[in-house]
Amino acid sequence: MSDYHYSLETKVVHGSKGFDAQTGAVSFPIYQSATFRHPGLNETTGYDYSRLQNPTREEVENTVADLEGGKRGFAFSCGMAAVTTVLNLFKPGDHIIFSDDLYGGTYRAIEEVYSQYGIEASYVDTSDLNIIENSIKPNTKGIFIETPSNPMMKVTDIEGVSKIAKSKGIITIIDNTFLTPYFQKPLSLGADIVVHSGTKYLGGHNDTLAGFIVVNDDIIIERIILIQKCVGSVLSPFDSWLLLRGIKTLAIRLEKQQENAKKIADWLKNHPKVEKVYYVGLPEHEGYEIMKKQASGFGAMISFNVTDANLVEKILKSLKLIIFAESLGGVESLITYPMVQTHSAIPKEIRDTLGINERLLRLSVGIENADDIIKDLQQALDN
Repeated sequence: MSDYHYSLETKVVHGSKGFDAQTGAVSFPIYQSATFRHPGLNETTGYDYSRLQNPTREEVENTVADLEGGKRGFAFSCGMAAVTTVLNLFKPGDHIIFSDDLYGGTYRAIEEVYSQYGIEASYVDTSDLNIIENSIKPNTKGIFIETPSNPMMKVTDIEGVSKIAKSKGIITIIDNTFLTPYFQKPLSLGADIVVHSGTKYLGGHNDTLAGFIVVNDDIIIERIILIQKCVGSVLSPFDSWLLLRGIKTLAIRLEKQQENAKKIADWLKNHPKVEKVYYVGLPEHEGYEIMKKQASGFGAMISFNVTDANLVEKILKSLKLIIFAESLGGVESLITYPMVQTHSAIPKEIRDTLGINERLLRLSVGIENADDIIKDLQQALDN
């Protein structure tokens, strides 16, 4: 696309190049090739081997980087491949501060894999800047934040954290999966690295795994190029194309999902069998004002506590439209039981402290008619 400053709604539709320059194909082609012919000795088309680079993967990497306002994007085989690549930037003896309300897979990778390589981790309430500042040690090299967090929807002030980190030479990493660059741009707020599970909202259709990293710093870019080349967990050409296709509808999907989520959150908080609703778009949410400052939307993730743990199994069995399944961000509404699914790797004492208990359910709101979703919740709660 040209240098004209297009809106995000337009950028998501057209991507980085907009079309294939060689053929004029409007749908960017799937370059399903592992290797590429050299024109001659010491000559290259720019592509040598698909682990190093592939035209389809390059297009989705550049598209996500453009949307995030970053210099370079990297596409991986799944979200955890992106997260572990970020962790590979650190060395033995380094200390990283993590959000205490953290996706269970990230926690498992740190505690069961990277701890044995000498990476030290602390889990703190990153919604409190004072706690972050007091948790910094002489060997602290990174701060890894989910905002909104999964599943308790805590909100962290990205700009505030980034200022603290920069003053001490610490890297700030933001998991932007829940909001995507359509609603939140962490790099513009001072973050150094943005990471995504592209499986979720970017893909949007629950049909492929993907992960992304977006960076501005040249030194970090070179390190990630090396790590990706050596580890090899790259996104395939076909999955890259699926992500490109999914991103085209990102704006309209998120707008519809957010519209639905606001309506559903308001309904849930007035239901007698729902004790508490965690949705960052509710004015009473403690992170609401920060969200308004650093994001252009609130997303479509809702967690809620029911009044009695015995209701959970009945609800999950009774739902007809909402699908009981892991993951989030697709066009279909999904419900998850974090305690036994996404956050089973988190020790019980930590889950209890955070509120990830036997009464907590997490809802990823889809693009269905909001009234139909509410009717399904109502019959499951009242049955």
